[in-house]
Amino acid sequence: MTTSNYALRLQASLKSQAESLAAEEGTTLNQFINVAVAEKIAALRTIEYLKARAARGNPADALAILEQAGKDERAAEGDEVR
Repeated sequence: MTTSNYALRLQASLKSQAESLAAEEGTTLNQFINVAVAEKIAALRTIEYLKARAARGNPADALAILEQAGKDERAAEGDEVR
């Protein structure tokens, strides 16, 4: 794993809260910030992925599939519509 340094300027209140949460998690502030950045990147990449998948979708095909769903089977016990 290659690492690099970056001088990060945090508001004092954010740094204090991050240090407190890191301590509660039993980790360092550095590791806490790394995980927070990784989670944000994952969330943004997921949005991009879902938008790309949605752009390839065909609403008419999806509705046709949903229209056929469950027509050949009875509802399982407990799943009936009341």
